[in-house]
Amino acid sequence: MASNLPRVIADTPLAPNIESLLQGNVQVLPWRVAISGSAEPVEGIYTYGHPQLNGAMLDGLSGVRVISNYGVGVDHIHLADAAARGIPVGNTPGILNGATADMALTLLLATGRRLIEGDRYARSAAFTTYDPGYLLGREIHGQTLGIVGMGGIGEQVARRARGFEMNILYHNRNRKPAAETELAATYVSLGQLLAEADYVVLCVPLTELTQGLIGANELHRMKSTTVLINVSRGPVIDTAALTAALAERRIYAAGLDVTDPEPLPRDHPLLQLDNVVIAPHLGSATAQTRGRMAAMSVENLLRGLAGQPLVHEVTV
Repeated sequence: MASNLPRVIADTPLAPNIESLLQGNVQVLPWRVAISGSAEPVEGIYTYGHPQLNGAMLDGLSGVRVISNYGVGVDHIHLADAAARGIPVGNTPGILNGATADMALTLLLATGRRLIEGDRYARSAAFTTYDPGYLLGREIHGQTLGIVGMGGIGEQVARRARGFEMNILYHNRNRKPAAETELAATYVSLGQLLAEADYVVLCVPLTELTQGLIGANELHRMKSTTVLINVSRGPVIDTAALTAALAERRIYAAGLDVTDPEPLPRDHPLLQLDNVVIAPHLGSATAQTRGRMAAMSVENLLRGLAGQPLVHEVTV
């Protein structure tokens, strides 16, 4: 019976495929239980849409054996608080690298070639004749790509960029000699990358070191023809500084899969600019990848409930 199943808090509504995987295995409780606390034991927590989870919330619950996150980014979970209470945190790395890299290239192409502007113009009453001098964009092939964060996603971005015969620069906390050899990538300082790259792609996790990584000073280092792409987390970029740089045409354009805040207020000035393409956090949003994420995140949850090692446990 449902009452005998492990009690798991989740920020609902969940995707139908996740509900199907959980059905018959756990009893799902709404997220308000995590906020208000519970006198009855709660064995697990499943984070789906990045709700904040901290030590104070965990202290209002008893019996939590595992936290499982749907996705790789866990900046919304206070990992040190979970570790201090002996609660493992699972996530889904690796399986979304390809889809997120695809999204980075999608945004890069759309911004460089002004695709969204072109689509709007082609649908408008103003398009009555072909003008070969209108809506000129920037080339992608043969240009210099700067990748900030050469992890799994960054390496996948570099592999795709090689197909466009791009010159690849990268900056990472640690050098990656294997990636340099395999991907013909050159390690440079962040300052040199920002100054030389025609396209800058951000692939870093959100940490204390990367929050606000790209601010006014970094934007000033870029060329007026630079396109900035963010497929990491919104707070990696100072939103006010980016809005000003785009409005003043100090950089050419930006392609954002994430923003800070997310979503932006509907009257935010960034939404009014024509040199930015914004997607609603679609990096891993393919049916195949989201299916794999669901399977791994639910398996992490069920393993943790059973006292078994997780498929992938986040380390602090």
